[in-house]
Amino acid sequence: MELQLARDGTLNISEPNRKSENFTAAFNLTPSDPSSFILTGIPGLESAHVWISIPFTMIYIIGLLENFMLLYVVSKEQTLHKPMYLLLCMLALTDITTSTSVVPKALCIFWYDLKTITVRGYLTQSFFLHSVAVMHSTILMTMAFDRYIAICNPLKHTTILTKGQVAKLGLLGLIKSVLFVLPLLLLLSRLPFCSNRVIPHTRCEPIAVAKISCGDVRVNSIYGLVLLFLVMGLDLTLIALSYGLIIKAVLRISSNQAHQKALNTCTAHISVVLMYYTPSLFSHLTHRFGQDIALHVHIIFADLYLLIPPMLNPIIYGIKSKELLEKLWKYTCRW
Repeated sequence: MELQLARDGTLNISEPNRKSENFTAAFNLTPSDPSSFILTGIPGLESAHVWISIPFTMIYIIGLLENFMLLYVVSKEQTLHKPMYLLLCMLALTDITTSTSVVPKALCIFWYDLKTITVRGYLTQSFFLHSVAVMHSTILMTMAFDRYIAICNPLKHTTILTKGQVAKLGLLGLIKSVLFVLPLLLLLSRLPFCSNRVIPHTRCEPIAVAKISCGDVRVNSIYGLVLLFLVMGLDLTLIALSYGLIIKAVLRISSNQAHQKALNTCTAHISVVLMYYTPSLFSHLTHRFGQDIALHVHIIFADLYLLIPPMLNPIIYGIKSKELLEKLWKYTCRW
């Protein structure tokens, strides 16, 4: 490890940034504006950027159409103004925001080689991505609570989770996401950067940004892990607890038909939970600790786990909810 003392008295550590410096040298990427960064896209696959953009664009457009269709149908049908479908609309809004925060900039890199992003731009993108991720996790936890009440206490379901209560829970989730993410942005904004401002990624992932800093990033790393385990870990624990209580209640029922109905009620949500948390935790942990995994694999996986769930969530709920499926077909056939 090489320590260098700059003229202004700051101490720079050069070895952790060696990979990023190789990118800078190889592609001659040096931002002319000291207040901007350069996103390289997917390192090692630059020649395939145009081809990679095709599935990115298709998944993004399909996901947008599905989620906007879901929002439209639920807003039009009074019979769908129930807690489960209102929560599903919140989930659709977070899915739309997540994919829209990632894809447009990635396509600018893939198609037009527009790799520069300002500090304000990267902070804005980071804010939306992470606050929406926290909100998404909170909604999944609330949906698990909704399923628990619907199965374990069905007579009080409509009185405990009213439309007003769902709106309040959504507002609390929004406040929670902002309060947890703002310190992360503050830590990112205070990081010092030297000559290297090249981020080997398609988006401003805080871990990737911290790796090119010439300052001490230990506080950033610790807070990132706290955010990961305190928010997602706690939400996932509460979801598991809800389903544990559901299983316990279902086992007390002797009717096979009731067992099947309870299983159908929960299958869609369990699928969505596994599809969201499994790749999310894998991506975050391997990006921090998986040093042997190729960088382009990290980046492709990190992008796909933000794009595929928004496309699949409406399909999963549409298939499993007969009521929703009928309404979706009703409006689809009209067009």
